[in-house]
Amino acid sequence: MTMAVFKEKVKYAFYTVSHPADGFYEIRHRERGSVLVAILLTMLFSFSFSINRISACFIVNDVDPRNVDSFNELISVLFLFLLLAIGNWSITCLLDGKGRLKDIIIAIGYSTVPATFCFLLATFVSQFITLDEAAFYYMILGIGIAYTFFMMLIGIMTVHNFTLGKTIVTLFLTLVALLLIIFILLLLVNLVNQVYSFLHSIYQELIFRS
Repeated sequence: MTMAVFKEKVKYAFYTVSHPADGFYEIRHRERGSVLVAILLTMLFSFSFSINRISACFIVNDVDPRNVDSFNELISVLFLFLLLAIGNWSITCLLDGKGRLKDIIIAIGYSTVPATFCFLLATFVSQFITLDEAAFYYMILGIGIAYTFFMMLIGIMTVHNFTLGKTIVTLFLTLVALLLIIFILLLLVNLVNQVYSFLHSIYQELIFRS
């Protein structure tokens, strides 16, 4: 991807914010989106979330900045982003969804733009408000999060060519699939730990007897 193409993909992400239905339609049918840009936007969202937790005024933030690990939060956000995309893809494959995995990744990644902007704006605004004006801070965050979920809803509905009702059901089933995937991963991690402990104990026993 050339720099000119990359800039065009980034520019189109902001077009999608102001024109969600048209934007996601173009992404699905005319390849206007980019998986790389979607991942970078998700990373920016993670950084904006961490910045908010670190730098928001104490009036609206009771988090100790020393306890914030931006890298771990980035890994967590990217992991959740990937699981959400895979969960939605696995459900929509069963429900005759038209979207590909890359379309879902782009739809979710591009949907984070409003939340990213509002987290940064709220962090800035928090430096100049009093306790009585804290409602403005929470209003900014609420608008950003709400519009992100709205964009995600429109994105999933558009790339899969679903009705609104079917999209809502799909998102609910996606959350169920997400929890199921996490549960299976935890079981696998626990199984691997048990196997490792078993093999390690055998190894120690052999070393001891030799």
